[in-house]
Order: sequence, then structure tokens, then C-alpha cells
Amino acid sequence: MPNRARRSAFLLAATLASFLSAGAADAKVTVLGWPGGPEEAALRAAADAYNAKSDTAEADKVDLLFFNREGFWDKLQADLAAGTTAFDANLLATYSIGRYAPFMEPVELDPSAAKVVGEPVLKTMQFEGRQYGVPTDLSMHFLYFRKDLVDALLASDEAKATYAKIAKERLGLDLQPKAPADWTWDDFAATALYFTKAVNPDSPTRYGTVLQMKNLLFNMMVFQSLPRAYGGNWEDASGKVSVDSPAYRHGLELYKMLTDAGATPKDSLSYEFAEANAAFASGQVAAMVQWNAAAPVLTDPNQSPAVAETTATVPPPAGPDGRFTHIHSLGLGLSKTAPNKAGAAKFLRWMSTEEAALAYAKAGGAPALTAEVAAKIATERPDLVPLGEYAVKYGFVMNGATSANALSVYELQAKEFTGYWSGQRSLDEALKATETGMADLLK
Repeated sequence: MPNRARRSAFLLAATLASFLSAGAADAKVTVLGWPGGPEEAALRAAADAYNAKSDTAEADKVDLLFFNREGFWDKLQADLAAGTTAFDANLLATYSIGRYAPFMEPVELDPSAAKVVGEPVLKTMQFEGRQYGVPTDLSMHFLYFRKDLVDALLASDEAKATYAKIAKERLGLDLQPKAPADWTWDDFAATALYFTKAVNPDSPTRYGTVLQMKNLLFNMMVFQSLPRAYGGNWEDASGKVSVDSPAYRHGLELYKMLTDAGATPKDSLSYEFAEANAAFASGQVAAMVQWNAAAPVLTDPNQSPAVAETTATVPPPAGPDGRFTHIHSLGLGLSKTAPNKAGAAKFLRWMSTEEAALAYAKAGGAPALTAEVAAKIATERPDLVPLGEYAVKYGFVMNGATSANALSVYELQAKEFTGYWSGQRSLDEALKATETGMADLLK
């Protein structure tokens, strides 16, 4: 669709939204949000709370605009580049900030923002050292495990001996089983092998883990916490692409070893979020690294009756460089061509306060809250307590992961790494192609 047509579509949508929204005649700040799901419900609740504030001027009240998710990011870029005046503030994501930064204004957050969500989370909305958005919803990874299975392993001398034998034979390591909170990636691998029928015929589960290995960019986000724990990064301190490294080699080889051993379902090369969740919920998987969004499903007896009562979570396993979890966030930023820039800036500043974060969380959003703030909503939203804690302690954003071509980097990695895992190319070929492609994308 040409830019002019895209712009007209947004303008028409904005007009319709204003006509249909209750009280929209007085709304002077238009915010383009993420349509559907908890993000829309949470943003509506936050906007209502802001509009109801006694110190919100009529000229600064917020009207919301939602557009179809399909093709959202491409349409947004086209409208921003065309200088649209259809909205003042718009959705951003960590992996797209660099793409939109030329058309956005840096924002000023409330002085308390770091105490509300923590510095690592604020960084998910930064590009080239400037804050381009206020983070609203955080995505990260938990290590999910079957507490009943791990407890039984830790309580049995016979099981411990079998575990140690498998770790020595398969990994060449002298390991004893541990509580998941203390796992390294070596412990994760040993445990996955122990709970795999093809390795240990006495295993109570068919698979020790489930890996998301489909040629899909979001699966690379799940994977990269592993090489990061071994010191891996997209770029080194000098800005040189650094994926052809021992860290990435170890992570890729570990996935391949577990795949070849049968520790993950044979069709894992077609798996992403939904398939991994289904495998774990079936009761035939002992542990997996998965998005935080899975927690409400896997711990709900109605949705996951086979595992809900025994599923527990901890941060992802550790490596020599420590324990890490990939994080990225959705957030809201300020359009450079906003017709009510001052009013939108006020709203975005308020969105970075505790008052706004709690209103957003109560309505179903997933903000990363510091321990002090999360405690105030822990009864209603217990899932937000580890979300904020892990983000502050273990969250990371790869060097270059907010660049204009970040999504293309993930897509390149997905293509090359899946090619290695499937046996279509060697490890050297996959890493060389990835590094060459990334150097071009990130230059």
C-alpha cells in the first residue's frame, strides 16, 4: 500500500475511533496502542485513570486508537515516515526502536521511573543512549520445571547415581543433581538427559526438555540467554560483531546434543511457544526455558491439569559469566510530528509513575515492577513478583538489539542456527554466515 494510502487508512481509523469513543470529543491526545489481548485492556484502564485525574486538563485527555496487528510495524513505519498527524504517541518495542527513532522524539520520564521498573527495564526503551519510550509490558524467560520429579531425584540415592553416570558418560562431567535455582547450563543438560527415556529407560517422562527450534526470530530470543551466560554478545565493546565465539559455539552445540540424544521431541524443529507449552502441559517434559507468558497457563489446573500443581519457576540456568534472561518490552513513545506533543509528553511521563504502573497491572498488563512496587499488587498479580525481580537481577539486551535492523538479525540467526540444528549445514558454516550477515545489518 502506498504511503499516502497508509496514511489515509490511519487517519480514517483515528476519525472512527474518535467518533465511537465515549467522551472522545474532549480528547486531545491520541495514542496508538497494541490491539487485542491484555495490552489493550491495560492501556484502556490506564488511559481512563489518567483522564479521571483532577489535574488532567481537558486539552490533554487521552483518546486511544488501535490498528490491526497484522503488518502493524510496517504500517507504523510508513505513517511515521510520512509525517502522520493521526496520533501523538505510539507503540514501540525494544527490537524496533532503532527503526523508528528517526521519526520519534526522546521522552522525559518521571524521576521515580527507575524505582518503579528498574534501570535494566528502562534500557529496553533506549537507543544510542537516549530514552525513546516508557516500557509498559515486559517479556522474558523463566526456567519451568516439575517440582515433583526433581524432588524425587534429589531424595533417591539410586537416582542420584544414575544421574551422575549419565552426566559423566554424555557430558564428561562429574555432576550431582541440584535444586533448579542452583542449576548451571551443564546441570540443565544433565537433568534433561536423565529425564529422557531414550537415555534413561527408568525416566518418568519421555523427554527431559523441549526446545523451540523453528526457524522463527522469537525462538532466537529464547536461545540467546544460553550463550550470553558464557559471555556471548552480538557485538563486542568496539562494535565488532562477535557471534563466532566459544560462547555461541557452546550454546549451539548444547542444543544439538540434546536434540540428537532425543531429550526434546523429534519435531522440535517446528516448535515455538504454543508447541512447547503443549508438550510441557502433557506431563511428558521435566523442564524447559519458556516465556513468562506461559506461567498463568501452566499453573492453572483448568488449562494444564497434568502439571499445574507441580510446576515451579526459577530464573534460567547460569554460566561462567552469571545468570541471564533476555528481556524486551512493549512501550509508548512520542511521534516527532505529534499535533499535541506537549500533552502526549505529559501522558507518557505519567505512564512511568507507580500510579500508572499499578493501574496498568491491575487491568492485566505485564509491567516489570521493582520488589517494593510489586509487593503492593502481589495478591492480585503474583506472577509480577518474579517478573520484576528477574528483570532487575538478570535482564539483558544484546549490544545492537535495539538497532534499526534488530529484527533482521534475529531472522538471520534463526535461519542459520536452525540450519545447523537440522543438519543442513556445519557449525562453522552457520556461524560464518551469521557473522557476515550481521556485520552488514549492524554497520
